[in-house]
Formats: sequence, C-alpha cells, structure tokens
Amino acid sequence: MSTTTTPNPSGAGAPGRSREKAPAGEKIADWADGRLGIYSLAKANMRKIFPDHWSFMLGEICLYSFLIIILTGVYLTLFFHPSMNEIEYHGSYVPLQGQLMSEAFASTLDISFDVRGGLLIRQIHHWAALVFLAAMFVHMMRVFFTGAFRKPREVNWLFGFLLFVLGMFTGFTGYSLPDDLLSGTGVRFMEGAVLAVPVVGTYLSFFLFGGEFPGGDFVARFYSVHILLLPGIMLGLVVAHLILVFYHKHTQFAGPGKTNNNVVGMPLLPVYMAKAGGFFFLVFGFIAVLAAVASINPIWALGPYRPDQVSTGAQPDWYMGFSEGLIRVMPGWEINFWGHTLALGVFIPLMIFPLVLVAIAVYPFIEAWVTGDQREHHILDRPRNAPTRTGFGVAWITLYMVLLVGGGNDLWATHFHLSINTITWFVRVAFFVAPVLAFIVTKRICLGLQRRDKDKVLHGRESGIIKRLPHGEFVEVHEPLSQEAMHTLTAHEQYQPAEIGPTVDENGVERKVKGPQKLRAKLSTAYYGEDGQIPKPTAEEYKEITSGHGHH
Repeated sequence: MSTTTTPNPSGAGAPGRSREKAPAGEKIADWADGRLGIYSLAKANMRKIFPDHWSFMLGEICLYSFLIIILTGVYLTLFFHPSMNEIEYHGSYVPLQGQLMSEAFASTLDISFDVRGGLLIRQIHHWAALVFLAAMFVHMMRVFFTGAFRKPREVNWLFGFLLFVLGMFTGFTGYSLPDDLLSGTGVRFMEGAVLAVPVVGTYLSFFLFGGEFPGGDFVARFYSVHILLLPGIMLGLVVAHLILVFYHKHTQFAGPGKTNNNVVGMPLLPVYMAKAGGFFFLVFGFIAVLAAVASINPIWALGPYRPDQVSTGAQPDWYMGFSEGLIRVMPGWEINFWGHTLALGVFIPLMIFPLVLVAIAVYPFIEAWVTGDQREHHILDRPRNAPTRTGFGVAWITLYMVLLVGGGNDLWATHFHLSINTITWFVRVAFFVAPVLAFIVTKRICLGLQRRDKDKVLHGRESGIIKRLPHGEFVEVHEPLSQEAMHTLTAHEQYQPAEIGPTVDENGVERKVKGPQKLRAKLSTAYYGEDGQIPKPTAEEYKEITSGHGHH
C-alpha cells in the first residue's frame, strides 16, 4: 500500500516557475524553514507577551553586561600572556623600565599603553563585571521581595543564585590575573583562608598554586578557570535561565485583568525587541562612558606583585568585601588539636560565608514548606504585604553592608579619623545586633503601610479639604479610590497560620506530634499570625463605612 502527497503549489518548496521567480531571500528562508522549522518556532514565540514594568529591566542589565564582558574578554585574550615567567620590562611605561616582572603583568601593561584601545577595553571589561554583579544583586532582591521565586520558579531562583556566586569567583580570578601588587595581596589573603581548612588546606593550596605561594602556575590556572570553566558554566546557566523564563511566562504585578492564567503587556516582536535593542546600547554606552572617565585598577601605579610587599589600602571589589569583612573582624582564635593548630579566626568565617549563601538559596523551599502552598504563583507580592519575608531580606542586606564596612575597616579609619579597633568592635557587635534591628523595624514599617492601605480602601484618600459640618465639627473630605487602585490594594492573598490541632482525640488518646510539625506551626504563626499581617478589609466593612455610618 502506497501513499502519495500532493504538494501545495503556493507553499514553500513548491515546484514551478513561481519559485524560480521568488526573491533570493525568500528562497533562503524557505530552505531554512524546511530543514529547521524556524517559521513555526518563530510563530509560536515571537508574539510572547512581556509585562511593561521598569523592575523587569534589572534582569536585562544583567544579561547585557554579561554580553559586554564576553565581547571585551575575547578581545583581551588576544594580547594577554598568562605566564609567571620573569622578564625585564622595556615597554612604553617609563617609570617601570628595567623592572623585573611576570609576563602576565608586562602583557597587561602592553594592553594598557601599546594596544590600540586596550586600556578602554580593560576598563569596560572591569566595569561591566561590577555592573553585572550589582545588577544581579538588585535583580535577586527584586525577585525575593516580590515573591517571584515561588512555584514554579524555585529552580530558576537557584540558577540565578548560582550565576551570582559564580560571577563573584569569576571576578576574583579575573582581577587576580595581572599579577600586580593589589591583586597579589588579594590572592595571598585567599591562600591564607585556604590554608585554614583542616586536613586538606595544604593540599588545596598546592593544587591552586603549583607549590609554595605564589608558585609558578597560578596565573595560568586562574586564566583557564576565568576564560573557560566559569564562563562556560555561567553561559549554560544563562541559557537555562532564559528558557525557563520563556517556559514559565513572566510574573506581573496585580492589577485589573491580570490573573495567574494570563500575561498583560507588550509582544516580543516588534515592541519589546525594539525597546530591548535600544536598552542594550544604553547599557553599553553607560558602561563605556564610566570606563572612559573613571579609572579602575591602575596596575602601573602599584607595580608588579612581590611577596615581601603589601599595597596600601588593599581592598577587594565590593562583592568580595562580605567574606573579607568576616575574617578581618573575627578574633584571632587558635586551638591545638592532636599536634595541629586550627586557626578558628579564619576557619569560622570560612564556614559562615557559605552557610549564609546557602540560606539564601534554599529560602524558597523553606517558605513553601511553611505555607504548605503547592499552587503556581504568577502574580507578584507587594513587599509590604509579606512583612516577615521583607524583614529577612532587609536583615540580610544589613548584614552584608555591616561586613562590607568590616572589609574596609582601614579605609574607614583613615578617611574618617577613627580608631580601627573601634570600627572592628562596632562591626563585631553590629554583626549580631544590626540584622535583628533591621528585621524588627522593617516588619513594623510594612505593617504600618498595610494599615494605611486598609484605611485608604475603607475611607478613601485624604484630599486636604477641610469642611465644617452644621453642628460645628470640622472634618477632612476623603476622595474615594478608583476601582483599579482598590484592586491593587486588596489583590494580595493572606495565609492562615498552620495549626497542629487537638493533641487528644475524642477517646482521650494523646496524639504524638512530631518535631517538624511543631516547628512548622511556630514558623507559620510567626509569618502569618496576628503580628505578621494586617487583615484585609472585607466587603462588609466597606459597605458599612461607605453607607454613611461614621464616614465623611
């Protein structure tokens, strides 16, 4: 039995004179579509809707700065020599003529002074890395505060978190490559932290440096990690992140007509693509101007790295200040154990750093467990409507900023004429006190904003107009809110605290309650109990007040 198919003469690939007379571009498009299915793929995805809100542009800044890093990094690899071989410098920079330095440092000087546009590209590369991580930080906080990490986006949150962490280490390996005095001091700091790891610390150090610090291989090894391993993993994570964004659709803020089953916004083509293209060049232009007017990492002013020297005011980039602050303010505790010295002053901060990061990574799963909510969420929260979550976020940022002060305690001391010991003790105390205070204050502010929203819904907006009633009372006239504003203020969900229930049944038999159940009930009460949220106004309350009973 045979089956025959009659081709459509007007379709793609149809024989006849009509195809012979078709433009060359149409022929190429038909050829590609017949083999790759581009038309059907584009038809399904090019009309994808994107919400129109400024906060979604934060993720685009991350993507565009990452592309700029890759483009400028490829250019720099053409001229950089990742070698620790010692040579005598005879380049264009006169103050270092005749100095002994590594080929890595000498090639970086050549890029800065002899390669056309090399210094600008170096600056753009470094500034783009700082902008990338700053945008990642703000973008993650936007996702955190609005609850955009909830089901089904927990995995995408993990992808974003890994991108941020990998970006930190990619930046560290990147600014360590020139082998200048500043980066060498940072690498020495890292080597000390690695050596503090019990049992395996010396092995890890030898693996990284190829021998005693600084060794002869660490630049070449950092170079391979910086341009191949970490960027390759990050590129894969970026692609996976974007695929999940397309698959899950975009989140959106509450508003009329917006539900968990639709997306209100602009189509990808042509509106969003035009905006995105223009925004890419704005980001590129901003970073280029920043690189042109603000010098960063002037290695020629510091000279090549020497183990017997330390640069003045040696500071890491801001995203590594958190870890350095932990070690700088930690007391220099040591214990001897079986003939081995354990440097607790370095080891404890080395353990705290990943624990804080892991707590951030797993938070979506903790909140899902506390709420017991297995539904999909595509409508974002206003931060004030999740006071406990918002308090945790502000507490974490406060902790980060406190330790950033600790990481630069010497600069704070010199610039503000303070005692470095005073700053160190301030950071030690603030490490425990400041996040707690930030959490309490933030939660109270959120609850106050919820009360104000409830008052707006029930009484309307204050107009500033004062009227005198016939019996002599002065009142302020309130303007009723629009339906759109009322929807925005009342669209959020409010969870009921989880309850353990009666521990004794009707027969008087005591039911055993497991520890995780008790913990979940306590956390749920802390999140959504009387002190965790303000009840939304009900329809009955609104009707009673607007009917004229006590409403002006």
